[in-house]
This record gives sequence, structure tokens and C-alpha cells, in this order.
Amino acid sequence: MNESVNHTIELKIRRAKPGSVFLPSDFKALGTSTAIRKALSRLVDSGQIERMGQGIYVVPKVDKVFGKVLPSIEELAEVLSRKEHVKIKPSGQYALNKVGLSTQVPMRLVFLTSGHSKRIQIGKSAIVFKSTTAKKLSMKGDITSLLFLALEELDLQQLSAAQRDRIIQLLNKESPENVKHDLRLTQTKVSDFIVKIINRI
Repeated sequence: MNESVNHTIELKIRRAKPGSVFLPSDFKALGTSTAIRKALSRLVDSGQIERMGQGIYVVPKVDKVFGKVLPSIEELAEVLSRKEHVKIKPSGQYALNKVGLSTQVPMRLVFLTSGHSKRIQIGKSAIVFKSTTAKKLSMKGDITSLLFLALEELDLQQLSAAQRDRIIQLLNKESPENVKHDLRLTQTKVSDFIVKIINRI
């Protein structure tokens, strides 16, 4: 039985595209959790896949210059959300960095999620999923859904002139319909702040 599990998993991984991400749950129908973990460990030992974190395995891409290339932490988070059929949105310092309101690159990427809260250690970095309400994940704007979540992290009375200018730039890139829609879903302190800025533009 175990040999059959080993062979089937190895065959599936050999056929996978470089960069593919696998979880033990992808092989649930093939055997017991113990047999699946052992099969994946053998493939790690043989160099066919890389273990990026507990229960996360990747078929590495191979670059002629850089050798093995693994997915970024952000790419991993996106893949995990798709595999688990949940929505995610960047939050905290990560959201601030993505919209250009902070130059600090966080070692811990925090995402709001429609799924369960959990933390996944990836080397020295980490992915943190924080369970939230459907309301926060219902924003429509590509820009405002990030910007408004980022602004929740700041003291909006202490923003620099550069940060205010950046916020105005971002609002001008978003459709008025999306701004109006997403204002109804964000914190009151953020919506009040944005309305004041819009009235000055």
C-alpha cells in the first residue's frame, strides 16, 4: 500500500509544473496521513521538492544563473487561499507597504481571511491569516480595498505631507463608484478622513 502511495505521489509531482505548490491534503484520497507525509519526506530528501514550511511543499523552478527558485511568501499565501477556497486581503504593515505609505518591509505578512486564523512559519518569515468579517472582505476597489485597510493601522492625525499626497494619488486612480462603495465598509475614522480629503481635492 505504501509503495503504491509513494509511486502515485511521485508520479503526480513529476508531472507538475515548476513552481507548483502541494499540501498533504492534496493527496488525501491516496492513503493515510502518515503514508502521505512519509512519501513527501522522501521526495524532499531526493531533491524533487522543497519543504517551505510545515505541510507546504514546492516543485522548485530552476534558473540557469540562480539555481533553484522558490515562490515568494506573497505567492504562497495566494496559492494557499485558493487551495482552501477562502478570500484574503493584505493587512497591517504589509498593506501599508503595498500601497506605498511605508517603506518598512515586514518579515511577517498579515492577511485578513474568510477562513480560520493561523500562522505559518516560512524560514525567518511568516504568513499570518486573521479571521475577519465578510464586510471587510467585500470591498470592490483594487486600490481602496488595500488603502482603507492600511489606513486602519495609522494615527490619521499624524500623517506626513508625503503620506497625504500618496493617498490623494491613490484615490485619483480608483473609480468614484468603488471609492463610494468601499467607504461604507471601512472604519468610521477612515471614512471620515477620506471624505475630508476628497472634499479638498
